[in-house]
Amino acid sequence: MLGVFALEMGQDDPTKCTARKMVNMDLAKAVSRKFHASDKTIVLNPFAHRVLSPPDRVAKSVLVVDASWNQAQEVFFRKLGGKHRRLPTLLAGNPTNYSRAGVLSSLEAVAATMYILGEVEEASRYLSIYKWGPTFLTLNEEPLEDYRRSRTEGKVIRAQREYFPQLFEPESFRAAD
Repeated sequence: MLGVFALEMGQDDPTKCTARKMVNMDLAKAVSRKFHASDKTIVLNPFAHRVLSPPDRVAKSVLVVDASWNQAQEVFFRKLGGKHRRLPTLLAGNPTNYSRAGVLSSLEAVAATMYILGEVEEASRYLSIYKWGPTFLTLNEEPLEDYRRSRTEGKVIRAQREYFPQLFEPESFRAAD
């Protein structure tokens, strides 16, 4: 079972902070800004070059950085250590960003990581702390299963492109708005 660390940057509404709720429910351990992740820790970073895939199962823990999407890029330029991975594309199930591709809450990001790395029941348990949590699994059932069953990072990337082709079309082929 993956250990979960949460680094709260305090940039969002604390009443909607899913990382804080995971910490308060002892589902994650709060860490300070001085935390340096080990090489056995996956740092969830939406700007990472590498995509999370089943071969990352060797990880012992995951670090989720709870930051405002508006300020996220500057947060991830810090030296956090660990293996930085971005999640493959998924749809948000949370009410704030419902059905938006890639704009996940910290809870959704942790659950997606668990699911892709084979901890499906744990992912469901984490998501159950919010009434909207199971919606995330419903919206992403097929891609999550394909990502989990992929043997390589390349296969995860191919599956992502099949499920979300509109996000990966060459710029010249996109229809004008």
